Amino acid sequence: MKKHLLYNVFNGNKDRPDAKWEDVTPNLRYFFKLFGRKFWRLISLNLMMLPLVLPILIGILIYLAIPTTPTHQTALFAPLYGANLIEASPESGFLLNLFGGQWLIPSYNATGTYIGIGACIVFLLVTFGWQNIGATYVLRGLVRGDAVFLWSDYFYAIKRNWKQGFFLGLIDFIILFLLGFDIVYFYYRIGPFGMNVLFYASCALMILYFFMRFYLYLLQITFKLSIRKILKNALIFTPLGIKRNLMGALGIILLTAINVGLILLIAPTGGVIGIGLILPLLHYPAFTGFIATYSAYPIIDRYMIAPYRNLNESEEENGSAPDGSEPSGTDPQ
Repeated sequence: MKKHLLYNVFNGNKDRPDAKWEDVTPNLRYFFKLFGRKFWRLISLNLMMLPLVLPILIGILIYLAIPTTPTHQTALFAPLYGANLIEASPESGFLLNLFGGQWLIPSYNATGTYIGIGACIVFLLVTFGWQNIGATYVLRGLVRGDAVFLWSDYFYAIKRNWKQGFFLGLIDFIILFLLGFDIVYFYYRIGPFGMNVLFYASCALMILYFFMRFYLYLLQITFKLSIRKILKNALIFTPLGIKRNLMGALGIILLTAINVGLILLIAPTGGVIGIGLILPLLHYPAFTGFIATYSAYPIIDRYMIAPYRNLNESEEENGSAPDGSEPSGTDPQ
């Protein structure tokens, strides 16, 4: 038995005759067990998910590098500035400081920088759905305990769903952009009642869509559904899985807070702030994706897979072959 010790330690096959029974109920305790086992696979997957993040970071860096020009925030700046030049006084200086704030807006003669930002946006827009599909397919396999081959499974999912995945990603990208734009737009116009309502409505829609995204790509890779039905079912599953959704959101918030805390902790040390900014790139996309998938897939399995699995098992026990009478568009993959 001793000569097989190392083999048993490093062999991941749990179907061995001597393997102990394990409770795989998708609860919080099993999450940490599974997360520990799949940790390095998630780190490897994270490297494949970086193209989802790098275009955004590159676009931001290019934008920050654009030459800027100052412009006044209010129309009072010009007369106050002129009055202060003609006859400076404590009152004019105070008013100039109060209303003399200036924005630094990008100069419009840096054509190359705008081309660079545009290229980042186009790349992300075109590949957004494909990247999410490939990553979600691998994450689903990790959560289900399937045999996962990162590279081949990632591109197999993209090849299998490339057309619908592109349009689903396009819709997803546009919705995220519009909701983000609305939140920022109405935030800077808070005051009137109507603007306040629109701001909070935009925040509520963003939270709702945040939970819907737990299910979007899982439904797309698991069933043969139209995009309309994918969005509809994701909306239905959001309240159905509210407990798991909230736990998943809490996990993502905690992970985000830890990363932000590390950045703030490292920042006072000076020049090594880049380390704090790089650390999230090594794990954050895959870890948050794993949390969302672990939260959402058991809900999908309970309501859309398990009923037909039990039906097929009962038909086999009764000696009758399944008649394939599943609802249209819900064929599990």
